[in-house]
This record gives sequence, structure tokens and C-alpha cells, in this order.
Amino acid sequence: MSVRRNVRLRKEYLYRKSLEPKQRESFERKRALKRSLETGAPIPTELRDQEALQHVDHELQMDDDRTIAPISHIDDEYAMAGVADPRVCVTTSHDPSSRMKQFVKEVRLLFPNAQRINRGQTKINELVDVCRSNGFSDLVIVHETRGEPDSMIVCHLPYGPTAYFNLSNCVFRHDIPDSAPMSEVYPHVILENLTTPLGLRIGNVLKHLFPVPKADSKRIVTFANREDQISFRHHVYKKGNEGPKDIELEECGPRFEMKLYQLRLGTLDQDEAEMEWVLRPYMNTHKSKYIL
Repeated sequence: MSVRRNVRLRKEYLYRKSLEPKQRESFERKRALKRSLETGAPIPTELRDQEALQHVDHELQMDDDRTIAPISHIDDEYAMAGVADPRVCVTTSHDPSSRMKQFVKEVRLLFPNAQRINRGQTKINELVDVCRSNGFSDLVIVHETRGEPDSMIVCHLPYGPTAYFNLSNCVFRHDIPDSAPMSEVYPHVILENLTTPLGLRIGNVLKHLFPVPKADSKRIVTFANREDQISFRHHVYKKGNEGPKDIELEECGPRFEMKLYQLRLGTLDQDEAEMEWVLRPYMNTHKSKYIL
């Protein structure tokens, strides 16, 4: 993808995003008029002008399945989800330790169609440009502290979003007793207890790292939310000998805990990208502290 084409696509995306307030206002006018017609309530004051009323009524009659609800720029981010399989690029910070290299190899095997690259001295903007030009759908960067993985960045391309997670309690495959062999078939993805608007958004980011599996796939990856800590687990299963409901799970690994601390509406190289959500000090002491 050329620099000029990339700039053009970004401008088109920003233009569509700038139209959202106007589209939302139009949607609210149509909804108010429709409610008045259905319930017999008085028409809102701002719609009583004959010209405005005719305009809104015309828009209401022209609505179809695609225009019945306002369009969000978020719809553009995963517009091709399910049509084309994702391609994930996995890398690390500069000069990773040997333990970190081992962990990234295991992370790479989690995602079908993924590729691990050596970061070297490549800068963030160069890394994102390389991923865009080579057709990657997502960029995953894992960071460490003294050889222990402690954070992960998931950047969706070409528009975003970018999710930042803290990692903890990382257990490598070779540290799991009797771990099952790593399977590279497309896995079923289980999203547990990600039910709030932010939880659904994060679930969307995570599940689209994986392609659509076949029905007979016996590989499972699980993202289970417990008090805003997302536990990642990786299993394969097989049928037991005591009937169709007898299922035996075998853990493949690795396993770790993820905690979201930032979500941005752009890509990793865009410092001006809008902040969608960020973890604030004392947020965990609020009476409604669970946000996922």
C-alpha cells in the first residue's frame, strides 16, 4: 500500500467519522417523528415547520435495513470480518530476552495465519507501515520486564482500534504438566462475562484475531472476565467413553491474565488518536467498579 493511498484512505475514514453527528441528529429526528405517529403524541416543536416535517417524513419513507440506524465509524473497523481471514503480525519490544522470545513463539502459534517478526531497531511508525503494506489485519506487540511478559498491545489495521493490556501470571507451555500438543486448526472462541458496552467492544477486538472455525474443530480459546481480569486459556477436547456428553479437556497453554488499561480509536502510530477509554486512578474504588 503506497503512502499516498494510505493517506487517502485515512482521510476518507476521518471524513465518514466527521459525518456521524449529523447522521445521529437526523436519526433522532426520524425516531421522534415515528414515535409521534405511532402513539398519537404531539409532534416535537422543532419538526412542526412544514418543510422540516416533509423532509423528515421523506427520509423516514426512504429508510432501508442499512439506514434504519445511524452508521458508526466503528462499523468500518471490522467491515471485512468473516469475509477475509485475519493475518496477525506478532513481535516484541527492542532486544527481547530469550524467555521473551520463547513466549512470543507460543503466542504466534495461538493465532492461525500469524507471523512472528524480529523487531530489531524498527520504530513503531515503520512497523505499522510494514504491516499495512503486507496486508496484515492486526499487530500484536508483547513487552517484558526482566524476562517476564507484562503487557500486550493489540492494534487493528488499517484504522484501529488499539487496545493496551497488562499481563500477569504468565505460564508457558512447557511449565504446564502434561500439556496437549499444539494444534493449528482454527479454534472456537469463547467470550465469557464480557457483557457491558466496553466488554463487548473488547470482545470484538479479541475475537477478530481468529478466523471463523469449522464446526468440527476441537480447539478452544477462552477469554473469561472475572472482576475486570480477563483470563486466557487454550484447550483441545476429545470425546470420552461414557456417551456424547462426556468431554475431556486438555490444556495446551500458554495461560495468562489480561487487564485492559487503555483503548484508542486509532492505530499505534497515531499520537493524535482519540482516547475511547482509559483506566483512571481510584477507578477501582468506585462503587460500580467493574467496567467489563
